[in-house]
Amino acid sequence: PGKGRALRLKVKEIGSIVFEDLLRGKISFPAEEIDDFIIMRSDGTPTYHFAVVIDDITMGITHVIRGDDHISNTPKQLLIYKALGASPPKYAHIPMVLGRDGARLSKRHGAKSILEYKEAGFLPNALINYLARLGWGYGDQEYFTTEELIEKFSLENVNLSAARFDPDKLLAVNAYWIRNSNNKYLLEHLKPFLKNYDLSKFSEDYLLSAIETVKTRAKTLVEMAEMMHFYLVEDVEYEEKGANKFLVPEIKPILKEVIEEIEKEPLEEEKFEKFLRGLAEEKGIKLKNIAQAIRVALTGKTVSPGLFEIIKVLGKDKVIKRLNRAIEFIKSKG
Repeated sequence: PGKGRALRLKVKEIGSIVFEDLLRGKISFPAEEIDDFIIMRSDGTPTYHFAVVIDDITMGITHVIRGDDHISNTPKQLLIYKALGASPPKYAHIPMVLGRDGARLSKRHGAKSILEYKEAGFLPNALINYLARLGWGYGDQEYFTTEELIEKFSLENVNLSAARFDPDKLLAVNAYWIRNSNNKYLLEHLKPFLKNYDLSKFSEDYLLSAIETVKTRAKTLVEMAEMMHFYLVEDVEYEEKGANKFLVPEIKPILKEVIEEIEKEPLEEEKFEKFLRGLAEEKGIKLKNIAQAIRVALTGKTVSPGLFEIIKVLGKDKVIKRLNRAIEFIKSKG
């Protein structure tokens, strides 16, 4: 007793401290290797071991699932439970997550906070799916909904060897869930990435249709938002290289004929493709050059979703307006 003294827990001579790990079975520690350790520092603050035990008792914790680097902490915590006359929780010590190089996971391996992954455009269910699969498996199944994980996850199937965190694999899982998620779910999570646009100008059906055309091409919501740009602006900006290559004088009369074809009712994909092929043959111009000219006119880029998909989503009025603007652009080049 006295001011400025630390409080220690006296470790009795009990031989061994034994506990049953849910993953590893019986684990035994010689008590003689544990000294009379401090549970309250001289300044009155509790140490980690004392604090977590009190915290877990207070919250009624039944299971402690943590990294296997904590195995050596368990004996001291069990001694504190015993001293307090409290029943300890069940323990499961899972393997550490390593980087691709086998070293302990750090920021240089791509480790980020959950919020950073959110800002980088990862879907919640994709991140949960990937994290659950680190060191755990259920047959050959790779992709799980959260509901499936709740149903199928069990500690018995956790692998005892360390898992390796692979950012490329996480990206692939995210791309899978973007491709296979409901468009309304995607729109909800995409909205923060579209805050620079006035979405009130567009119907939900329009936005959902636009999402349908880009979801198979995007790996993140950030990429998806970038791909949506030409759907959400009044006038597109032409990429210089694409405009110089495809918006050329000889394409101008062809764009006029394309406008006439698009004005016809109804506009059918098969018929439109046949029309473009016939036009290319008649004018002696490669079909690719005609298609790319239309693509640049409508999106400003040479890479985009399918041409007819774009036309269908934008609607005839916007398509005709953009094609006419491209014609004016060609005229302005002299």
